[in-house]
Amino acid sequence: MPLTYASMRSAGTPLWLSMGAAMLMFGVAGAHGDTATASDGAAERSVDRSAFGQLPDGRQVDVYRLANANGIEMRVIGYGGIILSLKAPDVQGEFDDIVLGFDSLDAYLSDAYRQANPYFGALIGRYGNRIAGGRFSLDGETHSLATNDGDNHLHGGQRGFDRVLWQVEPFENDAGVGLVLRYTSEDGEEGYPGNLETEVTYTLTDADELIVDYRATTDKATPVNLTQHSYFNLEGEGSGSILDHHLTIDADAFTPVDEGLIPTGEIRSVEGTPFDFTQPTPIGERIEQGNRQLTFGKGYDHNFVLANDGASVDDPALAARVWEPDSGRLLEIATTEPGIQFYSGNFLAGDLTGKRGEAYAHRSGFALETQHFPDSPNQADFPSTILEPGDTYRSRTIYRFSAQETPGS
Repeated sequence: MPLTYASMRSAGTPLWLSMGAAMLMFGVAGAHGDTATASDGAAERSVDRSAFGQLPDGRQVDVYRLANANGIEMRVIGYGGIILSLKAPDVQGEFDDIVLGFDSLDAYLSDAYRQANPYFGALIGRYGNRIAGGRFSLDGETHSLATNDGDNHLHGGQRGFDRVLWQVEPFENDAGVGLVLRYTSEDGEEGYPGNLETEVTYTLTDADELIVDYRATTDKATPVNLTQHSYFNLEGEGSGSILDHHLTIDADAFTPVDEGLIPTGEIRSVEGTPFDFTQPTPIGERIEQGNRQLTFGKGYDHNFVLANDGASVDDPALAARVWEPDSGRLLEIATTEPGIQFYSGNFLAGDLTGKRGEAYAHRSGFALETQHFPDSPNQADFPSTILEPGDTYRSRTIYRFSAQETPGS
């Protein structure tokens, strides 16, 4: 008998978790190029803002450069909340940019990028991942969504949160520096009910972590499943394949899919399959095995059921670790979410050129998207993604950056 989520998780486990992090905000002056710098001995900390480009309707898009006290640096634009770059050190202390992306707004707006649709570095909403047939029923009413992945709805539709201009407010607090991004998704946008007030906070800490906090409220019941879609290559973006990266996922099961990459509803054990990453394993070790699920995804493009019971916003559970042997860089991901989508860059085809002038070839980046499960609005046994009026959606994911000589465990 196939496993179900309900049989693996006891009833009543809280899926919406409260957040108690207070922030000390500061404003940024209106002139472009203004800089906010931390004091009290942390002179390396900074948040800089400058113009990045204009959207076709004339609205300006700014880029924000954040640096922590240890030299880790990231750049973010208001368009899509996109993380353009993230520089982290290797075992020798040498910094390199480890996320895929571009140096110009025009590249993100180009026809080539829109056709490839990789969502480099973007915030994803209202619903990360797929909803079957682009429709769901809620409170007796059927809602039709934009279909942008064959017959299915993917990552929020034709104009998801990756293609809107967010309001951005920089801040500094005791932990580090960051940005608060806000966007109101109006009732009916891409077919979703309710006005959804969304807030995402990026905090780059002096503990070499990127903390992503998600918060949303609605005036009508609606599905919400927010995530971040950065592609990583820990050797450095544009440096080639990610197949030698060693991956560990704290998951004993995954959700198998059909040919349209829609979950069948089964929760399947990873034991004895190419999906067993419970121990550090090179991504490419089993990716070409004759496995039906790998054929459907053209590689890994699957949701893993995390063993993270007891996680809280103050203490998210470790979900995944990725180590790259040449640089020694280690990425650890902790989250409050019940699932994580591992995508091995199967549809990168060399038709997009990144920041160092190198084409992004097949499997030259990977994504690990923390999330609730795909198609949950149509899967009664999956954790609910329905946000009700009066409730608050809260979720936290932490990306930790370090370097070491061996993969560890």
